[in-house]
Amino acid sequence: MSGKVKEWLMKRVPFNQEKTSKAMSKIFLEEPIPKQMKNWYYALGATPLILFGFMVVTGILLTFYYIPSSDKAYDSVRYITEEVSMGHWIRGIHRWASNLMVIAIILHMVRVFFTRGYRKPRELNWIVGILMLGVTLTLCFTGYSMVYNQLSYWATTVGTNMIKEIPLVGTTILGFLRGGEEVSSNTLTRFFNLHIGFLPTLLFILIVIHIVFIRMHGVSKLEGYENEETYSFYPEHFYHTIIVTLFLLTFISALAVILPPGLGEPADPNTTPAHVKPEWYFFAVYSILKFIPLKAGIFLMIAFVIIATFWPFIDDMLRKKWPKLKAHYMIGSLTIVLFLFFTVYEIIVY
Repeated sequence: MSGKVKEWLMKRVPFNQEKTSKAMSKIFLEEPIPKQMKNWYYALGATPLILFGFMVVTGILLTFYYIPSSDKAYDSVRYITEEVSMGHWIRGIHRWASNLMVIAIILHMVRVFFTRGYRKPRELNWIVGILMLGVTLTLCFTGYSMVYNQLSYWATTVGTNMIKEIPLVGTTILGFLRGGEEVSSNTLTRFFNLHIGFLPTLLFILIVIHIVFIRMHGVSKLEGYENEETYSFYPEHFYHTIIVTLFLLTFISALAVILPPGLGEPADPNTTPAHVKPEWYFFAVYSILKFIPLKAGIFLMIAFVIIATFWPFIDDMLRKKWPKLKAHYMIGSLTIVLFLFFTVYEIIVY
């Protein structure tokens, strides 16, 4: 049994010291890229890494002034926004980079899903991608709470209340995150530590693993075009990445100036706002939970995450049983339609 497991892993993680050393010495510049990737849409693969870099740099700058305390957090954010030189721009870039990173990862995974880029031997890299999305969403959730205004405080309260419904470990995780029974200064401190320390480090590690897997197996080619010609990453695809970086910096800077992040009202634990809403990327989940009981909704979300994580193996089994069945098209299209429907519904209704 152990021999079969080792053989399975070696096919998916074909580590070779000589090849790895050679690859590192060339800094991935000679990585073979399928000609199909000359399409600009395929540059989305590098976009999350670029946006993550923006978030790290601006996040470090924000920590120079931010105070993770319930009685000083809001004022420190106000000071950054209104008094620190270029503070509103730095905060705006940080916020918009996080929003665009969620969009970039989702679009990249949609492309991989519909082209079946997760197929053997790239199943583990798909799982890494799912983990990257989960960590990114958690980063956004903890970052949203840092402002400590009315909406972020109550969104954090509602969001962490959902954790309690997770079977077996929900109550324990909730107590650990909040540092008590209610959202308080302890919660803010713990979220701050997660946001600037553990989560960025974990995301960086996952990004490195993701890139290493790509280098090991090469960029996935479209089905039916496995023998298509390739070209080196450098110079053409490298220049594409540089152009995307400059475009993103310009675009995010414009958003930071035109649509700067607001401040809202300071958090008041004794006054509940009329409408408590999460950020847009949680609208679909938030909307669905209004139509079904919370516990059933939590089980539904857990089932969805499990299926999404192990979809490469599920799809492989379905393809073996029904070779002509395009299950990934049906499941992918249904997921996108439901996500967009419930997201737009939440925007329109509230």
